[in-house]
Amino acid sequence: MKITKILNNNAVIIMDDNQEKIAIGSGVGFKKVKNDLVQPNKIEKLFILRENEKLQQLLQRIPEEHIILAEEIIDYAEKHLGVELNEHVRIGLTDHLSFAIERAGEGIHLKNKLLQEIKVLYRKEFEIGLWALEYIKEKLDVTMPVDEAAFIALHIHTMKIQGGDLHETVRKTTIVSDMVSTIKNTLQIDIEEDDIAYERLITHLRFALIRSNDHKVHTMDEEMLEMIKHKFKLSYQCAVRVAEKVADEHGVHFPEEELGYITLHIERLRKK
Repeated sequence: MKITKILNNNAVIIMDDNQEKIAIGSGVGFKKVKNDLVQPNKIEKLFILRENEKLQQLLQRIPEEHIILAEEIIDYAEKHLGVELNEHVRIGLTDHLSFAIERAGEGIHLKNKLLQEIKVLYRKEFEIGLWALEYIKEKLDVTMPVDEAAFIALHIHTMKIQGGDLHETVRKTTIVSDMVSTIKNTLQIDIEEDDIAYERLITHLRFALIRSNDHKVHTMDEEMLEMIKHKFKLSYQCAVRVAEKVADEHGVHFPEEELGYITLHIERLRKK
């Protein structure tokens, strides 16, 4: 495998099987020049260049240590989750991490308004985010707020094959956050984020959104629904208010059967 271009000490472009590829590995480009051979055992990651032009630009623009850090965090995430993450969106995480590290070095910290929802909905990914913050602190002596762990979690989630699009993930999480805010404001209650009732509500609302996209509903017989509506009148009214706001602001429509289940979760919170 011959080098056709040096990007930095840890990334080069090579010819392999008549294809241009980006090879990433610690020291893979160190003291190398064009047409030098690359030892295969030096290569940690390999990308087809025509599919990764943005990656080439990124490798030339951000510090090498940030690239290596991102790859190490991605490797840890793959082992922790037991899945291979999507290569086509790893660019987003690498770019985000580099920019976040630069911001932290300048004392600029962004608040993540979806922090509590992300902690519940993407628990494993959030744990990876927390590990990443510790790792960045250890390697670069840069301290980052817990909000950043939530941003990393969103990127990791969407890098999973079934994770979906980052914008859609943020949209769904924002809707869940808005729904919780509506419940708090309607009932005038405080919700303890570490309470299991809160976690169950958050999880249910997320799957309610997924079911609404797939046009699937929980089945609940009419007699049970009528009993819930009358026995838990205040919580049902709150559920109706939540559904109205979600429909008006996000175009998501919940069937009445779904409101019955949401009512049960709201009632559990209201009692506390």
